[in-house]
Amino acid sequence: MIPRYSRPEMAAVWAPETRFAIWLEIERHVLDAQVALGQAPQEAADALDRAMRAHADALVDPEKIDAIERETRHDVIAFLTNLANHVGPEARFIHQGLTSSDVLDTCLAVQFDRAGALLAGGVDAVAAALKRRAFEHKGTLCVGRSHGVHAEPTSFGLKLAGHYAEFARAAERLQAARREIATCAISGPVGTFASVDPAVEAHVAERMGLAPEPVSTQVIPRDRHAMYFAVLGVVAGAIERLAVEIRHLQRSEVGEAAEAFGKGQKGSSAMPHKKNPILSENLTGLARIVRASVTPALENIALWHERDISHSAVERVFAPDATIALDFALTRLAGVVDGLVVDEAAMRRNLDSRGGLVYSQRVLLALIERGMSREEAYAVVQEIALGVWEGGGDFEVALAADARVAAALDRAALTALFEPGPYLEHVDTIFARVFGHATNEATDSEGSGRS
Repeated sequence: MIPRYSRPEMAAVWAPETRFAIWLEIERHVLDAQVALGQAPQEAADALDRAMRAHADALVDPEKIDAIERETRHDVIAFLTNLANHVGPEARFIHQGLTSSDVLDTCLAVQFDRAGALLAGGVDAVAAALKRRAFEHKGTLCVGRSHGVHAEPTSFGLKLAGHYAEFARAAERLQAARREIATCAISGPVGTFASVDPAVEAHVAERMGLAPEPVSTQVIPRDRHAMYFAVLGVVAGAIERLAVEIRHLQRSEVGEAAEAFGKGQKGSSAMPHKKNPILSENLTGLARIVRASVTPALENIALWHERDISHSAVERVFAPDATIALDFALTRLAGVVDGLVVDEAAMRRNLDSRGGLVYSQRVLLALIERGMSREEAYAVVQEIALGVWEGGGDFEVALAADARVAAALDRAALTALFEPGPYLEHVDTIFARVFGHATNEATDSEGSGRS
């Protein structure tokens, strides 16, 4: 991933120095276990310890290891050769009975878990921002839209609460994905433990904070990885859903909410008036990168027999890119939500802009309650509503002028149907479901949009 969309914390997870440091840790734990089992001499562990103290940086130096790999054309052998150069003759006991995948896949599990921890923090930050803004705008009336068309009044806070609930589910899925991916395989060629004792794997797993892989076929089964990236793809979908909402609300014709515009910021090289939703648009693009990793992760499940390396190059590319992109996107989204500029007056103008048509269902139900059949009531309300839709005017006035409506509803009863209050009546109930506790904040406070 290019530096523009990389946060240092996540980029460090995938840095070559980090990878080699994890390899070294795995090899150290393997050697410790084999010494305890009497399969390697204590002198080998002592020699490795001396090298780690005296040559800590050199043992994980990417330039040195890469130079060796250019000759060996094998990254693990290059790493072990560099290690032997500093450990000495006792290095012959390092990597004893292991195959490369034991180190590679166990390391990858550690990296995925570390990446997952950072992503979980990002999800929590977005959720916290959404919760704060949701309570802030719990009573802010706005128009709800279906198919992009005005539907009925809703609460802007309720919109945000829905996004919060989605990110709360994302947090749970990430936790499950981290548990599933965090397995250790130290089982030797084709996973039979013929050359390495299962006790070694158990020791390494405990030391690395992983669980032993129940059955490894020399590699950790890739369905685990596929599930991990599927979860990342769903999280990316949650990011894009919110980003698209913000982009729509910032359109000139809507103007209900907008990204914060900093002092000195420029919106266009040609048009000085522009304030564009560039961050939300960027989030949409980053979400595509993350979702693009899901298909190759699924395709990596089917390897030949006990092992091939068709998955290897794929993972080297999309594992860092997807996690780095998602990490950056989550951090950016939390900032967008925190700084979102909400125009409550514009929300009310838009709500009222169609002459009260958003209250058509309430009129429909009232006519049914007064004795009209649903078919007749629907036909009457639709006829009058479409007249206002096409010709303008006020829906309540048009209804009051219709003899069929007037016969069923007096003017006071009709006017009462155009009060927005009932649309907020159960917001507290929904908030209690979402946030886990009842709320007592007034929904008719200043700026709520109530009439």
